[in-house]
Amino acid sequence: MPGLLLGDVLPDFEVETTNGKIKMHEFLGDSWGILFSHPRDYTPVCTTELGRAARLSSEFSKRNVKMIALSIDCLEDHHGWTKDILAYNCEESACRSLPFPIIADSKRELAVALGMLDPDEKDKDGLPLTARCVFIIGPDKKLKLSLLYPATTGRNFDEILRVVDSLQLTAGTRLATPADWKPGDCVMVPPSMSEEEAASSFPSGVYSKDLPSGKKYLRYTPQQ
Repeated sequence: MPGLLLGDVLPDFEVETTNGKIKMHEFLGDSWGILFSHPRDYTPVCTTELGRAARLSSEFSKRNVKMIALSIDCLEDHHGWTKDILAYNCEESACRSLPFPIIADSKRELAVALGMLDPDEKDKDGLPLTARCVFIIGPDKKLKLSLLYPATTGRNFDEILRVVDSLQLTAGTRLATPADWKPGDCVMVPPSMSEEEAASSFPSGVYSKDLPSGKKYLRYTPQQ
């Protein structure tokens, strides 16, 4: 099963979470969204990931991004695990909660529908666990980017912030961001845009890199 593909609309699931029942589209509203799955509660890599996501939550909020996590354990386990995550972040669990909900997908219904299961990682009963998926959803509820990590490799949430910046910058514009781009760096003008159109569209200037082929397809312009 291919699961969710780029450009697909995220299904409007109703899910049980640590913040109560949530309808996905209502939860997202007009915001961007990040849905990220985890193999299991009370596991070391997942704890560091949710801890890092919590520490960066204000940065995601600044970008109008709502976060929601998913694990295949029950709500009781999620609430207990939350205390460990907060302790990992050196926060008082008695008066603090995670800044995003965790979906309880104990029947694996959502994980199966979205293609999140890892066939190589199984629980004690031989059932597959969820992989480390990241789905970035646009305000139109469509999948804009997906990342898939194995259970042994924790995600880089600074990179997830960076790709959100790129997606938001290039949404609805004819621009692209080069390798290792960071906010404030120059962006790229696509080859499909004529030199005349590029000059009129980007008053700050368009700069080409000379190449042995003589083709002027490496064109940059300052980020507006």
